[in-house]
Amino acid sequence: MQLQFFPSRRLAIYMARTFLIRCFAVLAMLVIVLMTLDLLGESGDILAVPGNGEAQLWHYVSLRLPQIVATFLPFSVLLGTLITLATMNQHSEIVSMKAAGLSAHQILAPMIAAAMGIALLSFAFNERIVTHASAALSAWKAVGYGEIPRDTGLKTNVWVREGNNLVTAGIVGGRGNGVVLRQVEIFHRLDNHLIDIVRAPKGHYDPAAKAWVLEDAKLFDVNSGTSRALGTILNGKGIRPDQFTLAKVDADGLDFLALRQAIQDLRDAGRPTASLEADLWHKIARPLSALLMPLLGSVAAFGLARSGQLFIRAVIGMTLGFTYFVADNFALAMGNLGAYPPMLAAWAPFLLFLMLGEAVLIRTEE
Repeated sequence: MQLQFFPSRRLAIYMARTFLIRCFAVLAMLVIVLMTLDLLGESGDILAVPGNGEAQLWHYVSLRLPQIVATFLPFSVLLGTLITLATMNQHSEIVSMKAAGLSAHQILAPMIAAAMGIALLSFAFNERIVTHASAALSAWKAVGYGEIPRDTGLKTNVWVREGNNLVTAGIVGGRGNGVVLRQVEIFHRLDNHLIDIVRAPKGHYDPAAKAWVLEDAKLFDVNSGTSRALGTILNGKGIRPDQFTLAKVDADGLDFLALRQAIQDLRDAGRPTASLEADLWHKIARPLSALLMPLLGSVAAFGLARSGQLFIRAVIGMTLGFTYFVADNFALAMGNLGAYPPMLAAWAPFLLFLMLGEAVLIRTEE
């Protein structure tokens, strides 16, 4: 028996190259079909905005495409695994490898190494491209596919409650005491009845007064139905800047380090962070799911093709892979609800199916 994981360099390159070609071919097919369907569903809303045209449709594609790639890359690795192993089994290549003394783990080792490369590429792609695209797309959708300021540090449509009053800011930028609000509206209420509305195009925080300086403010009196200019005023006393910056944390729109910093800020402010912690660790666990696919799909590799059970084995491998995705989404949902601890929600499905895939591989090798 060979004791090396890669006893043949040429065979390892052949296995890895075949596996990667099929994975990315499946990914390209899925992305083209799903992007076309998604664009058909959203094009009406995009073109309904005056001034939007073909350029905005392509802009939507550039923002939505990375999300689709990140979502369906693990599915593509699963399908690429099944296609690669089933084809090699049908052509008796697996039998030839086993006859040469290779174990099941040695046969799968090149594919697992290639899957590790895919996992690293997926993590880098998610951190550098998908997060920025998700944040930009969320901000664009928040304004109905209209014009938005080009600033990745902005948050849109943030609501904060101050006692019985409600404060909303159309755009929030900056950090700490340097937070700047735009399109500010303060709804003053008495016994849950709206009294007046203060509107201002811009506002910033005054640390000395512990209140907000609103520029060019206007007051609309609900009872009389009249409006009058107030100029520059102090309002919103007692509202902290972090209530605007931490009121809406989108885990999909932040990279790992930024999300970890946001969780720390929330924890310092006494806010619950369990759901965001689950999303934080899932940013690592999700790309690593590519490592599981060769193990879960290995059931299609072993067993004689002429036995007539190759299709059944492929179906079993596909079922195992899709069951993992269902379990992963379920655990993450339970983590967001607080039913599971964050680490358990992020890592339990991965570890469970890693052991399951290893058990299936050992059981079906012969």
